Amino acid sequence: MTHQPLDVLLTRVDPDVPLPAYAHPGDAGADLRTTQACELAPGERAVLPTGVSVALPEGYAAFVHPRSGLAARCGVALVNAPGTVDAGYRGEIKVIVVNLDPRESVRFERFDRIAQLVVQQVERVRFREVAQLPDSVRAEGGFGSTGGHASVGGTTGAHEGTGGSKGGNRYASVVSDREGQ
Repeated sequence: MTHQPLDVLLTRVDPDVPLPAYAHPGDAGADLRTTQACELAPGERAVLPTGVSVALPEGYAAFVHPRSGLAARCGVALVNAPGTVDAGYRGEIKVIVVNLDPRESVRFERFDRIAQLVVQQVERVRFREVAQLPDSVRAEGGFGSTGGHASVGGTTGAHEGTGGSKGGNRYASVVSDREGQ
């Protein structure tokens, strides 16, 4: 099923910046570029302008996501990922980047792709306070309760018995994430 593209009004704050664009068919995010050169030492962060402002239709929001290539190659992350652009916001979209590489600086040149913009329909909700929430299968099993990480209790294998009281190791391991497990 093919949908008609949503029209989003856009103004260039910098008249030379390329418009946000999708790199490949089927991409969810349109690339945002910076209009300002910047060098970040390890651990530094900066607010980079994108040179564009948008007017989203009511009932939509845009979310500024990191670019996986910048994260993998350079250790660049977005401090507030995803950043939220509300339908009523008309200012320039800016991206808060941080260099997480412990040794190398990262340099951005004018018009480098720094993030991607995903536009989504969002619901407006009405919060109703109740004395008790209905039951669910998960119940109060909270943030991170499903495991899948070596530092979470109940892990088995090479790290078993080497760590804290919950059975994990004493550090946050990302080995299983790297290996796609």
